[in-house]
Amino acid sequence: MKSKYKIGVCQMQVVKSKEKNIARARSMIKEAASAGCRLVVLPEMFNCPYNSSLFPEYAESHLEGSTLKMLSAAAAEENVYLVGGSIPERDGTTVYNTSFVFGPGGEMLAKHQKIHLFDVDLPDGLSFHESKTLGAGKKITVVETNLCTLGVAVCYDIRFPELVRLMALMGAEAVILPAAFNMNTGPAHWELLLRTRAVDNQVFLVGASSARDTGASYVSYGHSVIVDPWGRIIAQADEKETILYGEIDLQLLNETRAALPLLKHMRLDLYELKRLDDR
Repeated sequence: MKSKYKIGVCQMQVVKSKEKNIARARSMIKEAASAGCRLVVLPEMFNCPYNSSLFPEYAESHLEGSTLKMLSAAAAEENVYLVGGSIPERDGTTVYNTSFVFGPGGEMLAKHQKIHLFDVDLPDGLSFHESKTLGAGKKITVVETNLCTLGVAVCYDIRFPELVRLMALMGAEAVILPAAFNMNTGPAHWELLLRTRAVDNQVFLVGASSARDTGASYVSYGHSVIVDPWGRIIAQADEKETILYGEIDLQLLNETRAALPLLKHMRLDLYELKRLDDR
């Protein structure tokens, strides 16, 4: 396992056509791989406009749909690890907001069904309720790769600090977050949340947003970002479609954790608090 590897975050423009979205994602994966990336990440709901009423229409069953077939083939053909943003996944009678992770052989390594659904009524008038058409996931997703151990969450999941902490305690060294923050929450909290979770848990935090489309019913903030375990921004995009490049440096992660052994002490503190509660 090398201590450093290059990552590409595809901040793609999502349109109404599923076929065009799939094709655009495929071309961006190829471009990132050609630039030397070992890990490529797509944004939340990259094959579908972020509109809760459309999720069932665009949904695909496990590895049977055109989007999932493309992701598997792209990972194998480009020889990369691929976090396929998220798509609407039909699992039985329920649709989930799901992120699929593929290895360089095209094999599916894991999937994360978004746990915390985005049900909000914001001050600017934006009202969005994923729960109208989506089910909530129940499992924490941490997957070992030849690059490092990855934690995967989706968008609103990042607001719940316990989730990322549990990922770190399960071994996550980098947490990948496909997302679509909006023009209210994005400027206020996007960078703040990712930097905070990175510092608290001493992990790399990769936020992969869709590009901004001011004509869409839901306008994404953009500004995909890669944060190191010290809370420093390695790279950040603006609102336009682009591929954001950065480097995951595991030596830096190990040095940070050695200097400030937070996770070790947190384990002890959690067990001690539980012991006291059980008295």
